[in-house]
Amino acid sequence: MHINSLACIALLSASLVACSDHSQEQAAAAGDHAAAAARDAGAATATAATDADRTIDKAADQTAAATRRAADDADAAAAKAGRKADAAADAAAKTQ
Repeated sequence: MHINSLACIALLSASLVACSDHSQEQAAAAGDHAAAAARDAGAATATAATDADRTIDKAADQTAAATRRAADDADAAAAKAGRKADAAADAAAKTQ
């Protein structure tokens, strides 16, 4: 029976070592996955920052273009109002 006990202890020890190796492999794989996820998150953050910068630049360009169009429209309206005022003044002068 003493030999059976030693065999059981040896088998148990071998099983524990195998489990320990397997656990270490799983832990290493989990660490690799975590590192890859961190790299992916970093890349996604960089992409988001670049996209945000492009969006801000685009919004600034669109705002500047809209401002220029509004200024051009205001100039055109002022010129039209000036022409109408001149025409009204000419018409008033002819009636006197």
